[in-house]
Amino acid sequence: MEGFADLCLATRPRNHTASAAAKINESWQASKTIARFHDFDDCYVEIKTEIQAAIKPNFAGWLFRNHKLIMQQLPESELIINERGAIYHLNLRPEELAPIVITVGDPARVAQLSSHFDAIEVKQQHREFISHTGRLGKKRISVISTGIGTDNIDIVLNELDALVNIDLAERRIKKHLQTLNIIRIGTCGSLQLHIPVDSFIVSTHALGIDNLLNYYTYVNNEEEKNILQHFMTHTQLTERLSQPYVAAASASLLKNFVDGFHHGITISCPGFYGPQGRVLRLGLSNPELMNSIARFQYGNHRILNFEMETAGIYGLGKLLGHNCLSVSAVVNNRITGKFTNNVHAAVDRLIKITFDIIESINT
Repeated sequence: MEGFADLCLATRPRNHTASAAAKINESWQASKTIARFHDFDDCYVEIKTEIQAAIKPNFAGWLFRNHKLIMQQLPESELIINERGAIYHLNLRPEELAPIVITVGDPARVAQLSSHFDAIEVKQQHREFISHTGRLGKKRISVISTGIGTDNIDIVLNELDALVNIDLAERRIKKHLQTLNIIRIGTCGSLQLHIPVDSFIVSTHALGIDNLLNYYTYVNNEEEKNILQHFMTHTQLTERLSQPYVAAASASLLKNFVDGFHHGITISCPGFYGPQGRVLRLGLSNPELMNSIARFQYGNHRILNFEMETAGIYGLGKLLGHNCLSVSAVVNNRITGKFTNNVHAAVDRLIKITFDIIESINT
């Protein structure tokens, strides 16, 4: 039981103050009867009130529900390590990952980004997951391809977090957690007439209609709740089609991406054709959905674009305590029907701008 006090401190959400953490520790130390307990469930009764007063109730509840999983060794079926000691899908070892991570959907785009590095230290690949780690000036950066869709994002975000916050040899969650800075560089479709092809968009929020985050315990803040409520009312989206979720960008990263970027909400879709309103040979169950999404407005918030990964990155990043941001090059405009003449050139301009910003900020 000695490790539980440290665990409370280590796993508290990042926005909880040191004083709140101290209260948890004091509650633990002050419990005179802890020595009698051989089981967490008994000890929980002694410290529940104090811990819930020090930290948010939803986090306290999560901690109590998952304490046995947190404190025990993670089984081989849950945390899969390959023969070289690397996390399974990404095929990376902890020392091969940088604190700044750029994700791209297209595996071929990894080399496009790493060509800007001053030096490349690591190259690894497993399936569609290609990783290059190197240096750009004084910054160490990893570029990783995710493939398409939030189903792959579920793999990538969880394994990135495992690389820094789980001791792979011991198969236990570390006492002191690390925060990664994760930036997605991708392409998107514009849903607004005033945002033409070859423009750049930074996602202040992401609305997921893919359902990924519904498999996790997630609590929205008040702003997110209001956006989601108004979105559901506006679109009349039924649960048969989707149960949307919303998550915000990291403010610490977002503040650096201002000049030259449109700011707004991004929709993350579970597919490229029907879910984005495209019709080839199949009819749509909700043919007006995309038009309704494009018209949505709540205060200063408007939906500017859609793609297929950002909501999963923002949602899982928030749950895991990482700073996440998504920037996109507009390659098509669904209102005008236009498509860019050169995807590679548009993305390369965005890469250079993003790297310039990364080099200039304290990350």
